[in-house]
Amino acid sequence: MSEPTLPIATPVHPCAQDEDPHQWLEEVDSERALAWVRERNAHSEAVLTARPEYAPTREQLLAILDAKDRIPSVVRRGDWLYNLWQDGHHRRGLWRRTTLADYRTPEPAWETVLDLDALALAEGENWVWGGAEVLGPEYRHALVSLSRGGADATVIREFDLASRQFVEGGFALPEAKSELTWIDAETVYVSTDFGEGSMTESGYPRIVKRWRRGTPLASAVTVFEGDASDVGVGVGVDRTPGFERTVFTRMIDFYRHEVWLIEGPVDGPDAAPVRLDVPDDAIPDFLRGTLLLQLRSDLVLGSERFSAGSLVHADAAAWLRGERAATALFTPTATRSLAGYDTTRGHVLLQVMDNVAERLELWHRPGGEGDGEGGPFVGRAVDTPFPGQLGVTALYDPLLADDPLAEHYLLSYTDFTTPASLFLASTAHDERELLKAGPARFDAEGMRTEQCFATSADGTRVPYFVLWPRGAQADGNNPTLIYGYGGFEHALTPWYAADYGRAWCEQGGVLVVANLRGGGEYGPAWHQAAVREHKQRSYDDLIAIAQDLIARGVTRPAHLGIQGGSNGGLLVGAVMVQRPDLFNAVVCQVPLLDMRRYHTLLAGASWMAEYGDPDDPADWAFLARYSPYHQVRADARYPRVLFTTSTRDDRVHPGHARKMAARMLAQGHDLLYYENTEGGHGGAADNAQRAHLLALEFAYLWQQLGAGSAAASTAG
Repeated sequence: MSEPTLPIATPVHPCAQDEDPHQWLEEVDSERALAWVRERNAHSEAVLTARPEYAPTREQLLAILDAKDRIPSVVRRGDWLYNLWQDGHHRRGLWRRTTLADYRTPEPAWETVLDLDALALAEGENWVWGGAEVLGPEYRHALVSLSRGGADATVIREFDLASRQFVEGGFALPEAKSELTWIDAETVYVSTDFGEGSMTESGYPRIVKRWRRGTPLASAVTVFEGDASDVGVGVGVDRTPGFERTVFTRMIDFYRHEVWLIEGPVDGPDAAPVRLDVPDDAIPDFLRGTLLLQLRSDLVLGSERFSAGSLVHADAAAWLRGERAATALFTPTATRSLAGYDTTRGHVLLQVMDNVAERLELWHRPGGEGDGEGGPFVGRAVDTPFPGQLGVTALYDPLLADDPLAEHYLLSYTDFTTPASLFLASTAHDERELLKAGPARFDAEGMRTEQCFATSADGTRVPYFVLWPRGAQADGNNPTLIYGYGGFEHALTPWYAADYGRAWCEQGGVLVVANLRGGGEYGPAWHQAAVREHKQRSYDDLIAIAQDLIARGVTRPAHLGIQGGSNGGLLVGAVMVQRPDLFNAVVCQVPLLDMRRYHTLLAGASWMAEYGDPDDPADWAFLARYSPYHQVRADARYPRVLFTTSTRDDRVHPGHARKMAARMLAQGHDLLYYENTEGGHGGAADNAQRAHLLALEFAYLWQQLGAGSAAASTAG
């Protein structure tokens, strides 16, 4: 097909926000803003719930979400495996636990620790689970985080796992973006909103204090501080006997950190942290006596150069003495990158991405058990299923003497048509025990997956996966959905998508997963190629994939849609305004869209390393060229977009989606908008809300892309 000439992006003056007639929609809970939301929700729900796909899709997806035979994800704490379980009877969830021996059985006996539904009813709050930090090795006391409606801000309260009651007079914090970290049973590190000047411009704590049980928060002693311009600060306590460390982190921006250490047990409030001399874009970690550094840029030590994307190791004590000798544990290639790693007592478990599918390697130092002694690291590949997505979680508990699970780990595998399986594995051999196997949630017989490559505007080959439904042919008539993200070094690897499989592929839809620059599919370089002034490359990559699908005969614009959330919402919003001729559906979820004001809204300032600073005229020059809110035009013809967001999203402000919808409506464009009043950045607080939201989205997609859609019936 011929490519239309794009209009030159209209420059937008930095003071344009003063002329924004829709800025009042940034007032999250104001009555006039919520009245607008209710009106738009009523319209969209009336349209979409009337679709024939809505009701059966909602019922089917809710049954999947609530299914009793799901694999319960677990976290080990001493002798127990903990799980948060939601279903039709427990919408908010049960925090529960069982033993590994019982988890091995088909029907584990779960012991309820905390019933969130009962708690929410008793306290009159819409509690959503926010996690818990449990103090070992006794694992009796927990710091439980509870969110109202799914927001990032939480209430934190101390909980006694023996009595299963909140501790009267225990550690507690009111609602805020906070962190409590155990030092010992009587002391915690606390970072929270202490009042004026204690939070960063990104809305996160910038101060860490040491707080003793039974004393007022006001008496807590400051031990570490960041700057107001930082993203925030954090603290972690490693109490491994003989290798005790406290690690403070000052997050300068999203990709640069200062790391400070207190070596040895923290004996008192006067212990002072010392700066760890590592590159500020490297990610340090410790395996007992070994320092691990994951590199985002090249590192030169003497005559050796370690490339970006490498994982290197050094003797921790020697490094702290000023010696600068390191060895590569993993070195990337053109197609291989490090997806992640975990550590047992003596092994590093490497998840290696190989052309966007994952393999597993085990590395250790013979005779050293990770203590910083022994010979050089040696490694081997583990025979795991391929190609797909692996999950690796070490079970090692350094606080337990002679831990029987010190060299065991959980291994999961899934791909687009293979339900997840969970295994118990050991570093001693490649044999593994199947613990759980997820059942098929859709009929994948006859479906096939292929990996393709499109050529982007600058000549870069960009991979994408195509999941073909049964019997589909490359005749240009397939309803096709592209899902993309393309940001923050986040990779999209094959996963078993029960919702897409049941509601889309099983019904004849093609699912495409785009591996765009800005993501992490090929390591830091793949990410860094599409940040700041180069962000347009993410959009070019998605456009190239759309054009490639059309050229291959997979689909045509009347049947082609795009979907993305958060940064992916910005992605599809930008591509929609740049190439509306390529698509007939856009699902824009919890998006950023106003790139002039994003840094002033909630956590937006923390993302300036990814996008740029709108207050800098040089940065605004490139931001303005793609900012969807500023580039949408009344004289263009756009697909009927669906915006979704959440009132309780305190990460990406719902004002982005609200204002974009309002501006497009004022320009005369048709659209749909749905805002869940709960759910936070995830969009939903429980399975019923998730099923409703998903059913709305799939009803919209079939409306726009199915054979009976208006565009499909009139397109040549």
